[in-house]
Amino acid sequence: MKVIILGPAWPYRGGIAAFDERLARQYQAEGHEVELVTFTLQYPSFLFPGKTQYSEEPAPEGMKISRLVNSINPFSWLKAGRYIKRQKPDLVVTAFWLPFMAPALGATLRCAKRKGMKRVGMLHNLIPHEHRPGDKLFSRWFVGSNDAFVTLSKSVLEELNLFDPQGKKNRTFSPHPLYDHYGATLGRKEALDLIGLRESQRYVLFFGFIREYKGLDLLLDAMADERMVRLGVKLIVAGEFYGDPKPYRDRIARLDIGDRVVMHTDFIPDHEVNRYFCAADLVAQPYKNATQSGVSQIAYHFEKPMLVTNVGGLPEIVPNEKAGFVVEPDAQQIADAIVRYFEEGWQERLTEGCRQEKQKYGWDKMTSAINSL
Repeated sequence: MKVIILGPAWPYRGGIAAFDERLARQYQAEGHEVELVTFTLQYPSFLFPGKTQYSEEPAPEGMKISRLVNSINPFSWLKAGRYIKRQKPDLVVTAFWLPFMAPALGATLRCAKRKGMKRVGMLHNLIPHEHRPGDKLFSRWFVGSNDAFVTLSKSVLEELNLFDPQGKKNRTFSPHPLYDHYGATLGRKEALDLIGLRESQRYVLFFGFIREYKGLDLLLDAMADERMVRLGVKLIVAGEFYGDPKPYRDRIARLDIGDRVVMHTDFIPDHEVNRYFCAADLVAQPYKNATQSGVSQIAYHFEKPMLVTNVGGLPEIVPNEKAGFVVEPDAQQIADAIVRYFEEGWQERLTEGCRQEKQKYGWDKMTSAINSL
């Protein structure tokens, strides 16, 4: 089978690009011919200042990548669509995560349409965390450009009914597979040495882009709990600021927790991701709203227990008291759960739970779900 994956890929970086490239690898491993079609311009600077970032990693070996789509140039959409059509793929899988991309991706898919080709939308999000005027209209355009859909959370599967209430287009839910390409598991001491931290402390990790909806402010408030000092708990914040860092830095100063928050807020290259997860005792995702998160799947790969909030698809992925704790997005509840984790000795039990749960999230299950449509 010939497969084209349309969406972010190298030289762009971030979770969606990592997903597309890992999905391509799985299809290759199954014996299919695969090509990634990605952007020449993804986030225009006048709309997303400072947003577009390029990977420092080398190009993926053995992977064909064509950069054709300019997100704001309609002529490129026509060109990319015609190119895809000429390749005569059996399957086109298109990542969707932001309504801004809908005109470009939808038009490309409509131009690419040909008999015998299946167009499957891979829905990371459908209605964004931070709404803008026109988002639902753009999402509707993308939905109309596909033949079937895979959603990574049940909440997005339900949202799809807003755009296809009669269920005319096939759809299925398949949870986000493991991110298993971030290197080997390291010993805790080795990982801590590599990032310059002391073995005697306990560490909670917040990983990934720092955006308002991800609730870092709640986690900082939780870290101000006096019990954290007694337990020797520090917070590692590893990831880039998506917006203004000042409110977070001011909050740390106001709460007087600067000595217990380790800020590594440059982009974390792929080859360093394992250091942070292997150094951590607990991975925290204190999101205020969410569909699903690739951070959970990195944590599962490294068998790290998680603290997640009861929003979107997070409780679907992290069963309470089996692979982690599920709490409401509230600083006091977050603090209570962290204290309980360390005081009651949950680490060994939840690590074993992660080891069991991760078996559900193979990439072969994702390709099977796509192919079933």
